[in-house]
Amino acid sequence: MARWTCPDCEREFGARNQAHVCSPGISVDELLSRHPDWVGEVYEAVMEPLRTLGPVHEDAVNVGVFLKSDRSIGQFRPLVRSVQLWLFLPERREDPRISRIETVGVGRYVHLIKLTSPDQVDEQVRAWLAEAYDLNTD
Repeated sequence: MARWTCPDCEREFGARNQAHVCSPGISVDELLSRHPDWVGEVYEAVMEPLRTLGPVHEDAVNVGVFLKSDRSIGQFRPLVRSVQLWLFLPERREDPRISRIETVGVGRYVHLIKLTSPDQVDEQVRAWLAEAYDLNTD
């Protein structure tokens, strides 16, 4: 996973001179410290299966954590009463937990999943995480 580091904001990206909003990153710990403990527990429940698949770059900014391999796997965005997990998948998935689906390119759909506890990262969500990792890793 070759990465380019922006000389201005020092964030890492998959392509040299990749277009981005140049804002300084923060640490994952700093982001999670701004939220109740359950948000960190949900984050670990999401990251545990991803880390078993291979390297994952965790790009934390004020709105959340962008999860990347060769391309974006997803985003972890803490809200007031829930977390939005965005996953980039190759096909549209229908499930009551998915609140919205947007087309983001040929063969790529972002699925927004609302999570309020680590228990919700069940076998189905783990399968989606694996599928998102595989789609976005060369």
